[in-house]
Amino acid sequence: MTPYSAGQSADVLMPYDDSAIQLRDWLCQACIVEVLSQKPGNVSPGRAMHNATVRDFVRSAQVSAPILENASRNGIGRTVCAAVTATHNAVGHNTNLGILLLLAPMAAVPSRVSLTNGIRTVLAELSVQDADWAYRAIRLAEPGGLGRAETQDVRNTPTETLLQCMTHAADRDLIAQQYTNDFHDVLNVGLDWLIDSSSRADEQYRIGWLALQLISNYGDSLIARKVGQAVSDHVKKRAADVLAAGWPRNSKAISLYADFDAYLRSDGNRLNPGSTADMIAAIIFAGLRTGRYAADTALLQQIKSQEPS
Repeated sequence: MTPYSAGQSADVLMPYDDSAIQLRDWLCQACIVEVLSQKPGNVSPGRAMHNATVRDFVRSAQVSAPILENASRNGIGRTVCAAVTATHNAVGHNTNLGILLLLAPMAAVPSRVSLTNGIRTVLAELSVQDADWAYRAIRLAEPGGLGRAETQDVRNTPTETLLQCMTHAADRDLIAQQYTNDFHDVLNVGLDWLIDSSSRADEQYRIGWLALQLISNYGDSLIARKVGQAVSDHVKKRAADVLAAGWPRNSKAISLYADFDAYLRSDGNRLNPGSTADMIAAIIFAGLRTGRYAADTALLQQIKSQEPS
């Protein structure tokens, strides 16, 4: 079987109403806030890549959020596959596979249950079928740096649950790792950093500060897959140096940040910290859902301007 096209999915992916409008708004807003925020090495306003623009990411958010909102009814794997397919139909390439793999389980947590309490149940109920759908999504998205795995390779039909499959990849992929630690790095570490960012940086730099925190602590697993762990470790150190210099409030750190950003955008964007961007979208969603984060007025106006007329 092939992934559902946008036209085929309606009779299989059944909608339900569980604070759906609010959930859809949070999901879409999290993705759009991420791409509209200035961050080192990633797509942002005025900083496109050769194969991806802000418009691509905004459109991807708009077509995937209505699918993600029904994750609890339709299943995680099937939801991810349908959203990847809708994204592919809308923009023609992968913009959000990692984001979808992170957001779908969180979107499936019932509205009256906290993310930290509900995510464990969602992950424990993942099935072999979820893995099969997720593998189809990954094959369609063709993410960069995808090598071959000795166990449960994505090019084969999985025989284990999606949680078990993620466990095999957790040592080399930060997104997979979230499945094995109940999204600890999103819901605890990352969300705390997002809240702390309000006292560390002016509003327009908060997400950039969060990105530097993530990179300086985790490196970036997309970079590691594409060009090697040693390069990811080098990127990790440079991010830490920028923070240690006092960015963004120390003027001496501004040039360090600019050099770091230029370095990440060199070599045909092979050094773009894509896993970091995926984590940021998930952290923003967690902040919105828990009421611990709200985008500032100027950013909300930018988001409003991106909405289809």
